[in-house]
Amino acid sequence: MREHHIAVNGVLLHVVECGEGPAVLFCHGFPDTWRSWRQQMNAVAHAGYRAIALDMRGYGESGGPDEASAYTALNIVGDLVAILNDMNCETAILVGHDFGAVAAWTAALIRPDRFRAVFGLSVPPFDFDGGNFLSDLREKGQHDFYMFRQMSPAADNEWVDAKNTIPAAFYWTSAEAPKEERWHPMDINRGLLRPAPIKRPRFVEPTDFALMIDQFEQNGFHRPLNYYRALESSLDMMSAFAGCRIQVPSFFMIGAADGLNKLHPVTTEILQHVLTDLREFIVLPDVGHWPQLEAPEQTNSALIGFLDAIH
Repeated sequence: MREHHIAVNGVLLHVVECGEGPAVLFCHGFPDTWRSWRQQMNAVAHAGYRAIALDMRGYGESGGPDEASAYTALNIVGDLVAILNDMNCETAILVGHDFGAVAAWTAALIRPDRFRAVFGLSVPPFDFDGGNFLSDLREKGQHDFYMFRQMSPAADNEWVDAKNTIPAAFYWTSAEAPKEERWHPMDINRGLLRPAPIKRPRFVEPTDFALMIDQFEQNGFHRPLNYYRALESSLDMMSAFAGCRIQVPSFFMIGAADGLNKLHPVTTEILQHVLTDLREFIVLPDVGHWPQLEAPEQTNSALIGFLDAIH
């Protein structure tokens, strides 16, 4: 792996790459770092591509401001474009998970000249017909929705004990947890931060996981949680693109055991309303919120097949 620190848009971003060929840019979500992509990066590099991943602004070895307003989807897309410019990549194919998927879908919508295809994991694209699902949930009185707690100032301290909160978040959102106890986005009794019965889920690599926990212990959670705090502003900004559709080739994959499916039930028909060139939609059985870690072989095979079809 070749590592760089790139100054873009007022922040210093930590970027890692391997391989040579057409660029594939990986974007992670919460609570994560670039390290969760290591297996996919090695696979696509061996398949003849240049794999590039970053610690998203505010995470890991990347810097970031403290203000939540600096973490909207448009800010993040600006970082991705700047990385391509700095690394002399005319275009790239995006791979995104969780909030990284939000960034990838947004980038594919508004900068198809730079991002020629998108492979999303776990979080589907928002419908660009306007509206704000957070406001809708408030109006329905669903104040227990987990994102509202993540947005609160108190969340910084609730997450601060990374050696316990990171394993809990990974475990409860995965298929490793018992079905009746897994995380549910609308049930405070099945939250992310319940004490986990293990210190490390089986599907994570020990060294990378330990390094990730150490970075969160050093840097805290205020900046990563700002992605939640900026989400409503991002949704409001995207109303400018009402009626638009993502035109570039796309692929979407979810785990059947992911609690997010209870919030956003996904079908091919729903996806095609936003994705005009959806190549495939895969649901992985017995997999939770982390397909790239829980089912790396299936994820790698699907991703490389998609890349080869594009090229």
